[in-house]
Parts: sequence; structure tokens; C-alpha cells
Amino acid sequence: MLKEHAKLMALFLQAEEVVGRKKLQKIVYIAKKLNVPFSERYKFHMFGPYSEELTLRIEELCNLGFLLEIKEDKGNYYQYRYSLSEEGKRFLQFYEFDLPEVKELVRDMNEQSSRFLELVSTLLYFEELPQEDVKEKVFTLKRKQNYSESDIEEALAYIARLKERQH
Repeated sequence: MLKEHAKLMALFLQAEEVVGRKKLQKIVYIAKKLNVPFSERYKFHMFGPYSEELTLRIEELCNLGFLLEIKEDKGNYYQYRYSLSEEGKRFLQFYEFDLPEVKELVRDMNEQSSRFLELVSTLLYFEELPQEDVKEKVFTLKRKQNYSESDIEEALAYIARLKERQH
């Protein structure tokens, strides 16, 4: 078992459940940006930062029986629920993993909408740019999401709160 797989399992141990693949991608990315030691590499994608490595690790964990994936039919789309299986919990009892206590951080993010986390992660992805350039990127790259100035301000305030909590 690889160390990075165990870190993801530990995240689910603390989160209990994550609903949605996009939300899972954003939670891990945002946590990584807050110095939680995840190693997945991200590229900017249609829905913001995306890691193919994370997708593959989640699939491997499901195939090994350590992670439960429940596929729910929502009419015009499918939604996925992820949680640690009993076998995954037993495995973590015997495996030393390197993941700090992130329960409150993950639960806070888990309560946010995927749309909001997509905005937060996009802002973090471009955080090295001047703020006006970041806003321009959001309005250009995320045109279909119709984010407003107030959405961006709310997301920036949320990022500041998360960063404050992590220090």
C-alpha cells in the first residue's frame, strides 16, 4: 500500500463521507494549497484544478475494497458518494499514515457547494497573479458559471478564514 493512498483513506476517516467527484477533487486541492501534505499534481481543467492521479488513486482504493463508492441516479446525471469501508478502517489501524488532523477543515469544505469550491479552488490556482487578473481569469474561464463580484469576494473571504484556521 502506498503512502499517498493511506493519506486519502485517512482523509475519508476524518470526513466520513464526500458527495461528488468534483467536490472531492476540490477538497483535496484546497487542502493541499493549505499545506496539508497531499502530493497529487493538478492541472487546470474545465471545472477548475483537476488531478488525474487523484482519480486513479480513488479508483484503486475502490477496487481494493478500502473505499465505498455509491452511484446515485439523479435523473439527468449521476452523483457519487465516497466513504471509507470497514476494511479500509481496519487497514488504517495497522498502517502509519502522515496526515494531520483535518477533520474540521474537511467538514467545513464538505458543507460547501461544488460550485463554490470550484470558485475557491480556481482562485487558489491563480493566487500568484494580481487580484484583478485573477478576477478576469474567473470571468473568462468560468463564464458559464456566472460568478459575480460578490461570489468572488465571498470566496476570497472563505480562503482567508481557511488560511487563518490552518495557522
